[in-house]
Amino acid sequence: MFMMRSRSEPLSPVDAAWLQMDTPTNMPMISGILMFDEELDIERLEVIIERRLLRYHRFRQRVRQYPGSLRRSRWEFDPYFNIKSHLQRIGLPSPGDDAALKDFVGSVMSMPLDITKPLWHIYYVENYNGGSALVVRLHHCIADGIALVQVLLSLTDEDPHAPLPEPIEQRDGESTWLGKLLVQPLLLASKGLNMTGRVLQEGLDTLDQPSRVADAARLGLDGGLAFAKLLSIGADQDTILRGRCGVEKRATWSMPVPLEDVKAIGRAYDATVNDVLIAATTGGLRRYLEKHEQSVDALNIRAVIPYNIRSPQEITKLGNKFGLVFLDLPVGVRDIARRLQIIKHRMDRIKNTPEATVAFGILQAAGMTTAQIEGLIVNIFAKKATAVMTNVPGPSMPLYLAGSRLAGMMFWVPQPGGLALGVSILSYNGQALVGIATDAGVIADPDEVIAGFHQEIQNMMEWGIL
Repeated sequence: MFMMRSRSEPLSPVDAAWLQMDTPTNMPMISGILMFDEELDIERLEVIIERRLLRYHRFRQRVRQYPGSLRRSRWEFDPYFNIKSHLQRIGLPSPGDDAALKDFVGSVMSMPLDITKPLWHIYYVENYNGGSALVVRLHHCIADGIALVQVLLSLTDEDPHAPLPEPIEQRDGESTWLGKLLVQPLLLASKGLNMTGRVLQEGLDTLDQPSRVADAARLGLDGGLAFAKLLSIGADQDTILRGRCGVEKRATWSMPVPLEDVKAIGRAYDATVNDVLIAATTGGLRRYLEKHEQSVDALNIRAVIPYNIRSPQEITKLGNKFGLVFLDLPVGVRDIARRLQIIKHRMDRIKNTPEATVAFGILQAAGMTTAQIEGLIVNIFAKKATAVMTNVPGPSMPLYLAGSRLAGMMFWVPQPGGLALGVSILSYNGQALVGIATDAGVIADPDEVIAGFHQEIQNMMEWGIL
């Protein structure tokens, strides 16, 4: 049990805006799954969560809201905090396979978190494919998905026999890890999890060197110009991938694709792993549209891509600190090689054009109110894009949690502004996966997109691209 002085901190305008966007049909939650080939030791897991995750203030803090004034909302430590309220054991219906887990993930994507408690929850699924899984839900007001994925990975070890982490030291009723401002970075479990080094560099690379873009923005791009460029982007094209969202959601993920195969395809066209996977996903969306009799002639649909603007020293700090870029997906291009070339060209242009980015840090610097930030976020996502597309660079070696090998993982970020489609690209231990999250009333069967993705990868291999 933690003993600490009563302490509260105001929500930043950006964090408060994400809290305000919480609606039954569009909850700003980061969802994820961690999959294991054996049953986890739940008692050991609880100790690890307590000694690593709870080092971060936000996971013991709830939001204290004031009626009629979201700007006055504050983070405060929950005096009734109990880890058992956030770690729940459940069982899947028979046969406990991928389909059952996908149904469960979709169902919890529609469930709100308890606002009277810290805004996170972990489900321990004990009968998944003869092993187990963790289904994690975290509110976006705690932090963006980039930071939260790193926080969750910090729970793991490289060695299955690694000792339990040391208890958090306490002095004068307050843990020594309390930070001066919001939270202090957690020293990651091992050198292999240093996300500022080798692991991050070997993962999927959305913007190659996002810090270069952020630095350029800080040095030469003022807020007014950034806003002007952002707001000048027109509305995206209407397709059956867009529509009014309801409560019910769907979630799915691909089979693992060997990274060496993806890299081999990329080498043939001087393209990155990310370019190849985006091109294959774009082909999967094309196949879905054609199957549902949507015209794809000359069609481009826009994806909004969040990217990290933290410095290496800030990689594990919480809060929302990310920028956005827009990528037009050439769905109308049938030829696979041509589509890959176009994706590569557009991604290269993004990397070399800092003016195409808008960092959410600029919003705070510009002195915008919570309502203004919320309105801008909704405007960006609802009108200017069809999908949110994220990239999670994972470790290149196998990891272990509570002594059990992490067999696979997937994460999804929310689709604000009523978007019905989210795409996640993830690498881990030499494998690449693509995840899809959708609104059930708009895209009822996202596995159709995944099937198209796999067909595109297979065609790239068979049609001589290598």
